[in-house]
Amino acid sequence: MSSADDEVVIKVRADGPYKVTGPVRLVDAEGRPFAVATGDVVLCRCGASATRPLCDGTHRRVGFDGTCTVPLADDGA
Repeated sequence: MSSADDEVVIKVRADGPYKVTGPVRLVDAEGRPFAVATGDVVLCRCGASATRPLCDGTHRRVGFDGTCTVPLADDGA
């Protein structure tokens, strides 16, 4: 059984990046790990970041519209 500390959560931020919390390892297409600081990982959704796949805040300048159009799941058990 896993604890809440072991849970990975990906939060879709309004008109912004994905914020990933929990024990994750980010790797490239060949499986090589990215050098990222321990803690939350913030992933680009706009495609304009100079540090892809990480967010550098460019979405604010380009006016990224990240409206979520997927039906949301019911959190009920």
